[in-house]
Amino acid sequence: MFDPLNIRYATDSTNMQLWNTHNPFRAVLLCADGYMVIWDYKNSPFLTDFNPLVREQRSGADLFYFDRGDKVDLAADVFSNEVRKLIAAHCGDNRRLAVDKIMVAGLRALEAQDFEIMDGEEVTEKSRSIKGVDEILAMRCASHACETAVSAMEGAARAGVPKGDMSEDDIWAVLHAENIRRGGEWIETRLLTSGQRTNPWFQECGPRIVQNNEIVSFDTDLIGAYGICVDISRSWWIGDQKPSNAMIYAMRHAHDHITTNMGLLKPGLTIPELIEKSHRLDDKFQALKYGCLMHGVGLCDEWPLVAYPDQQVAGAFEYTLEPGMVLCVEALVGEVGGAFSIKLEDQVLITEDGFENLTKYPFDPVLMGE
Repeated sequence: MFDPLNIRYATDSTNMQLWNTHNPFRAVLLCADGYMVIWDYKNSPFLTDFNPLVREQRSGADLFYFDRGDKVDLAADVFSNEVRKLIAAHCGDNRRLAVDKIMVAGLRALEAQDFEIMDGEEVTEKSRSIKGVDEILAMRCASHACETAVSAMEGAARAGVPKGDMSEDDIWAVLHAENIRRGGEWIETRLLTSGQRTNPWFQECGPRIVQNNEIVSFDTDLIGAYGICVDISRSWWIGDQKPSNAMIYAMRHAHDHITTNMGLLKPGLTIPELIEKSHRLDDKFQALKYGCLMHGVGLCDEWPLVAYPDQQVAGAFEYTLEPGMVLCVEALVGEVGGAFSIKLEDQVLITEDGFENLTKYPFDPVLMGE
């Protein structure tokens, strides 16, 4: 494993997670007999000295060009020889090795050792998709921390926007700060926009001053307490006037979309069945609908993906929902050329007999027309 989130899952250890995503210096080998070796930053082997899961700490898995230059092949050869000896010691004659994400020089070096390289990403994604008791408890804590941070962001926005001096960046910065102070780690995107900038979706926040009587929509994409992702979305109307009837209708339609689809969730339901039974958005909202109906979530957005009917690829996700899976249920409602987009998303646990919505944050009553 080279993916820092897979390493976190296997060992519950972290080291400069964001830097590691684009400068992969960590790796973990998990042998068939359970023997686990970590390659870490050369100056920080002590980070897993205490860890009962990790049997050895090494360094030398940094196979990226910035660090190794034109001799990366030599470093990859040393690394692959270490792997070969470890596999021989703990797995016998086995030559099958699953790898998730690896630099090209590392892949070629492992193949030169006569390993049959298998798809490690499938192994790790499916393993991570079923949450255990401790993971669910951690996710509850992370969800509470995230929603407390969102509440602080909403309070700051509602207090600051009417004064005319609060930007999208100012609002988003509150979520960052409140996440960090509650043990959170980072936020994967900058998906908060206001007014016309909410449509089309996937613009990111910037210096625009949010005006009174405008919509603000956001998607947390937040890696929070215990490294757990809390991926929820809300849209708020901020101002002393009422939103348009069209905006209220879109909000209610988005709410119907996620609540109806959420109500279908139960163990034993196949993903194709879920797609076939799912709520249909109005025709005028189809072109700008979200990229998926639902997706898995754990340490980040994870497998599986539940596509919309017109985006479904036969055979890609022919799987059954199981207890312990957690899915983010999505809605993006807006019209091409329209003045706004509504973004809603809740995080939902599949239970033994149905589902539990882990998201408690309220929907804006003004946008709901209440």
